[in-house]
Amino acid sequence: MLKNLLLVASISYTITLIVLSLINIPDLPDLGSSFDDKILHVVAYFVLAILWITYVKPLNKRNIYRIVLIAAIILGAILEGLQFVLNPNRSFDLLDMLANALGAFIGTLIAVRFTLLKLK
Repeated sequence: MLKNLLLVASISYTITLIVLSLINIPDLPDLGSSFDDKILHVVAYFVLAILWITYVKPLNKRNIYRIVLIAAIILGAILEGLQFVLNPNRSFDLLDMLANALGAFIGTLIAVRFTLLKLK
């Protein structure tokens, strides 16, 4: 039951992240720094990695953690490219891609290191 719930949460979060990455968001939260956008990118991909790693962790498949990490990084890169192509109000930013990858990497490390949920 918990595993199914985590799968639904992971898929829902991924879809939400895709949609939010491609639409205009006029009023982003103000965190009080000049790097607010980058912090939001790190947090978004951190959560993405935590959710997916926690879901796949019980599978104990070879290289599953690397696959999730690489998939998150590729998703971030694709979305940055699509922003440039699909939405004239959004732009491609290499630093956003780096922030996405950093968030995915940190989230993967933490999720692999600590068992967040014991799924059976």
